[in-house]
Amino acid sequence: MANLTSVSGFLLVGFSADRKLQILHALLFLMTYLLALTGNLLIITITTLDHRLHSPMYYFLKHLSFLDLCFISVTVPQAIANSLMNNGYISLDQCILQVFFFIALASSEVAILTVMSYDRYVAICQPLQYETIMDPCACRHAVIAAWVAGGLSGLMHAAVNFSIPLCGEKVIHQFFCDVPQMLKLACSYEFINEIAVAAFTTSTAFICLISIVLSYIRIFSAVLRIPSAEGRTKVFSTCLPHLFVVTFFLSAAGFEFLRPPSDSQSAMDLMFSIFYTVIPPTLNPVIYSLRNEAMKAALRKILSKEEFAQRKMHLKAIFKL
Repeated sequence: MANLTSVSGFLLVGFSADRKLQILHALLFLMTYLLALTGNLLIITITTLDHRLHSPMYYFLKHLSFLDLCFISVTVPQAIANSLMNNGYISLDQCILQVFFFIALASSEVAILTVMSYDRYVAICQPLQYETIMDPCACRHAVIAAWVAGGLSGLMHAAVNFSIPLCGEKVIHQFFCDVPQMLKLACSYEFINEIAVAAFTTSTAFICLISIVLSYIRIFSAVLRIPSAEGRTKVFSTCLPHLFVVTFFLSAAGFEFLRPPSDSQSAMDLMFSIFYTVIPPTLNPVIYSLRNEAMKAALRKILSKEEFAQRKMHLKAIFKL
């Protein structure tokens, strides 16, 4: 390994130095990435084209899918390229952008998940006031607030993290510019500002988690009072997927960011990073559409020959104009 102390960029140490394993990792990541792209683009397309899905729940789901699409695109294509080219070098500018977008999109996703839980709470516990509370203007403001909050969080982390003096070789034991791994490169006692920013971000995420938990406590208490078993099943089919997504994403990310740092990198550390960077954007489309009859019906309608012919005629009419 060459001396990297004078190099402006970083060396990303991926999963293995073995060439065959690098190719295998690249192929697995490529298949996962294509699956995530297909699933999330499908949800975005369905919720946009089908007017029956123009409700707050599917509006937030569309933005969650777009976030997942961007989130997985921040890290996975770079990891695939590095494995195929057998070159883990990443420039300083690329690393700064990766940290910014990674933190910004992750923070925005937590905010959107929180808004989605509140949307389900209002729909189930206050159905008569649902249209008043979750009107289109309020939904747009909630999404804008989530994006702005995520952007500010990413900006703070990127600005503070890359103002810290680094000591030693610039080697990151991860397949992307991971903030906890980069803090290991900081000189002693020079990363107190980043710790403060991380503490603020963690506290905000914890508040979001508490809000989600309280929303679901009220939702489940209301659901258990529903006399109809069919009604309870319908509510659970929309709420349990969202609860699973929130739990999986926050628990994996929390374990990675809150555990004490170690000098050595293990395969378990890489696996946990996959759990919150790769798996959630890939599984979310499956989780949200698998038990959702409205989504499956909308997909069947879009793929039907009659609907395809109507949209083809509509496009022809537009181009003629």
